[in-house]
Amino acid sequence: MKIAVIGGTGFIGSRVVKILKTNGHEAVPHSPSTGLDLITGQGLAEALAGAEVVVNLTNSPTFDEASLAFFQTTMDNLLAAAKAAGVGHTVILSIVGADLVPGLVYYRAKALQENILKAGPVPYSIVRATQFFEFMDATMSWSADENTVRLPTTRIQPIAADDVAQAVADVSMGTPLQGSRDIAGPEVFPLDELGRITLAAKGDKRSVVTDNSAGLFAAAEGDALLAKHGAVIAKTTYRQWLAR
Repeated sequence: MKIAVIGGTGFIGSRVVKILKTNGHEAVPHSPSTGLDLITGQGLAEALAGAEVVVNLTNSPTFDEASLAFFQTTMDNLLAAAKAAGVGHTVILSIVGADLVPGLVYYRAKALQENILKAGPVPYSIVRATQFFEFMDATMSWSADENTVRLPTTRIQPIAADDVAQAVADVSMGTPLQGSRDIAGPEVFPLDELGRITLAAKGDKRSVVTDNSAGLFAAAEGDALLAKHGAVIAKTTYRQWLAR
């Protein structure tokens, strides 16, 4: 099966391409480096020619209001091109709780992306993942100085990028869900506790200060970022991932 992977040279995309190829599929990565521009649509027709499935793993370059326009434009272009090319399945990667955190513009933008896909002309699947283990350093950097890291007690259920890529590949090789599939790690942590675990594992002497107004995830209330009933739970734990 020929599968076009938009964003296929990126962090998750390159992993997805590798898995698909290992499973015998013709997975073709597309990105600005290969001549594809989702904003203008340049190269889209060529990228989707002969593809049975398209996987869209592109991401907005910003987390602000511009992300809404990014997902509106790129999804409109992709779905129009997919319909014209006769693609039978469009897959996107979204976020668990994207529709439950209206205080975050980027989450609203991802919810918009989902809604555009649902209303579009091509059979679809949405894979919703929780936060990646790999992004913990960046999360801490938003509210850190040389001595402390301020983090809220927001509950998260993080997952390894390799497990996310496997889930996306599995869905891409199957029939359209006409819905979404949640994927998450096997453990739930308050974010401040996860920060302490991370710093200790790295030998970082900074201390974590609990601050429920600090950072991006302070806007998430209750269990908004946790997997819901029926989610696929990956096996890799955070401490296993850290040990690698």
